Amino acid sequence: MKAVVMAGGEGSRLRPLTINRPKPMVPLADRQVLGHIVELLKMHGITEIVMTVQYLANVIQDVFGDGSAYGVQITYSVEERPLGTAGSVKNAAHLLLDEPFLVVSGDALTDVNLTELIAFHQTKKALATLTLKHVPNPLEYGVIITDDNGCIQQFVEKPSWGEVFSDTVNTGIYLLDPQVLEYVEAGQVVDWSQDVFPAMLKRDEPIYGYVTSGYWTDIGTIEAYQRATSDYLSGRVMLPRRGTNLGGEVWSDGEVEIAPDAQLHGPVFLGQGVKIKGGVMIYGPTVIRDYTIIDTGAHIDRSIIWRNSYIGERAELLGAIVTRQCNIKSRALLYEGAVIGDQTVIGSGAVIQPDVRIWPSKEIDEGATVSTSLIWGSQGRRVLFGRYGITGLVNVDITPEFCAKLGAAFGGTLPRGVTVLINRDAHYSPRMLKRAIVSGLPSSGANVLDSRSLPIPVARFLVRALGTAAGVHVRLSPFDSRVVDIKFFDKNGLDLDTTAERKIESIFFREDYRRVYLDEIGRITYVSGGDDLYIRSFLQALSQEAVAAIANDFNIVVDYANADSSGVLPAILRRLHCDVVELNANLDEARLFQTTEQFDDGMEQLCAIVPVLHAEFGVRIDSGGEKIFIVDDRGRLLNGLQLLATMTELSMRCYGPCKVAVPVTAPRVFEAIAARHGGTIVRTKAAVSALMTTASQDPSYAVLGDAAGNLIIPSFNPVADGLFATVKLMELLALQKVKLSEVVDSLPPYHVAQTKVSCRWENKGRVMRMLNERFAERRMEQIDGIKIDLGEEWVLILPDPEGPFFHVISEGTSDDQARELTDEYAAIVTGLQ
Repeated sequence: MKAVVMAGGEGSRLRPLTINRPKPMVPLADRQVLGHIVELLKMHGITEIVMTVQYLANVIQDVFGDGSAYGVQITYSVEERPLGTAGSVKNAAHLLLDEPFLVVSGDALTDVNLTELIAFHQTKKALATLTLKHVPNPLEYGVIITDDNGCIQQFVEKPSWGEVFSDTVNTGIYLLDPQVLEYVEAGQVVDWSQDVFPAMLKRDEPIYGYVTSGYWTDIGTIEAYQRATSDYLSGRVMLPRRGTNLGGEVWSDGEVEIAPDAQLHGPVFLGQGVKIKGGVMIYGPTVIRDYTIIDTGAHIDRSIIWRNSYIGERAELLGAIVTRQCNIKSRALLYEGAVIGDQTVIGSGAVIQPDVRIWPSKEIDEGATVSTSLIWGSQGRRVLFGRYGITGLVNVDITPEFCAKLGAAFGGTLPRGVTVLINRDAHYSPRMLKRAIVSGLPSSGANVLDSRSLPIPVARFLVRALGTAAGVHVRLSPFDSRVVDIKFFDKNGLDLDTTAERKIESIFFREDYRRVYLDEIGRITYVSGGDDLYIRSFLQALSQEAVAAIANDFNIVVDYANADSSGVLPAILRRLHCDVVELNANLDEARLFQTTEQFDDGMEQLCAIVPVLHAEFGVRIDSGGEKIFIVDDRGRLLNGLQLLATMTELSMRCYGPCKVAVPVTAPRVFEAIAARHGGTIVRTKAAVSALMTTASQDPSYAVLGDAAGNLIIPSFNPVADGLFATVKLMELLALQKVKLSEVVDSLPPYHVAQTKVSCRWENKGRVMRMLNERFAERRMEQIDGIKIDLGEEWVLILPDPEGPFFHVISEGTSDDQARELTDEYAAIVTGLQ
């Protein structure tokens, strides 16, 4: 016997699940819905299948092919336009002339006993046998009334409650004699229930109803899809299941990775290559399909997640559906009935309210609350660049193909024939992505000069020293080992300005890449002796007096953090004849990223070692070579502000009334230090890129820096350079013949506090306007954010450039007062929303 599987359904009520696939191809646990139908047919010995296809027919044909991979033989009947349930079968009539055939819907889940159905049909000598099912709510189906012999007496298609005379409904599974096709006019839209069967009933044709006790549900709505998935996982559907039971009703279809402390409460289905990280909690019925990653601390409850998706740290899915290749970022919250379309990005901390549908390829901003469905438009901010360049999860946000396009877009903003220096850190993720960028740049006519793996300040220096037009650095994020940052430099080794970033974004999003002719394709070469060039210029920037003073019994402890600085700074310190104890000096890509606990343990170790060795100070250089963390000779860890204040004090002692730049967030201790020596303090915007721009415009500054350990000495390199800052601190201490602890103790006291206040994106502009109006008379010089003058105290309210929140920073006459000011103005910001 042949079976006709009607697989042409568009599934408009299932959108957005069916936007990129026909309704029968929606995945249901371990197979597509259509795959379950094929398995049912095979169970009952039916292997010759005619599939009627129309909407996105190629998707079905590409997956199922001729059926041989599934143990069946499939022939396709393609409709040029929808012909209705009967019209589509009539379109395949030339394949169904020999014997009775089965008609089954390709978008239902059922385990109907087809063998019994066939026997019933043969016993009754019926022309048509309809499979019927008792259901609690028949309103969405065709109600059918039969006599005691099973002969159908009446059809009522999708009745109102007043027309419900029975709870027996038509399942759409029929066993038909080829003679029935005479009731269907070829090429016309004809429906079995509305047209053919009522016409046969009028002519007293033998139509019977076989009432099944098996499972059946039409997957016509999102709710029905979720219910069917739950029933299948719970074992209510007697169909073959893929995979193995790992225990506790947790099924896996292939190799999976489950952290020891993850908690899975079945029924749960895990596809091939699924990764469940530490602290994850999953409550069934839940489906997680192939190669999806559930990151640390996420909470999944009664949800469905399709293949190649990513669920971020501490994200929560409560009865939600996430489709293919979605990126649900950390702390996002998806409520009951939320459906996320393919390739959608949900930003960190975003909230998707119950029953919200988000169509494919949308981007929801960080912290946004979505309470209505998003259908038209991308809803994305179409912004690539953030505070640290282009940042994203490896192989989720930032993939090799993304980077190849990015390289082509960047090259398209530059003249043909110029050279771009490209660099990375030692980790394997940046190595992979850097090579993809390298492949994109030459396609636009830009040459590539590959410096392999050097510290960031060295790469910035080489961009300027070698005269390249721009630079790129790819690094593992210092904040998250799953994240990479792609940083772009201009011809001076500085971060690109906003205008240049927007040009890259414009080309990237328009996909308007410049493709040069064959003989104009850029060349790829490698930097030779780049670190030697840096070292020579480095040593020339030090005074001979300082070099002599350092060589006179100056000893320090250096923690290289197993990063690229260990290949450059030791050579410099050896030439200075400095006595150095080295920690973590071996390059180790597995240790480039450290958790907060690991970092703190390392700093505690450094604090313990320095006084024991009677060192002048200890320094840890961050993995990028930009920041330094200093321990004084007494084993005290200096915070970023103390380090900057110390460098300011030492510089003014050595060079007299010099000029120092600090961000607007820094306390007034710097003005107090400048007043001691007749120096000058210049305030800049809070971002370190603003400090570097200031340094490049005026190299007369003695030092510039922030509270995070970034120090800039523009007499050598107008960028944050932890290597040079370390030696500069040695130089200043040696010239002054003073202990670091003595300088720290001499600093004027200061009291600062800060906090963060959440604010929805759409309210940030209004809050800023109201703050400006409210504090217009007390507002200080407007450099960055709104700084309010309170006499001896001040408060800075600074909107975060990337997140839905404000930073509130204050300085008071005591720590308690600073905290009180911070809390007071945080409450004001909250009240204005």
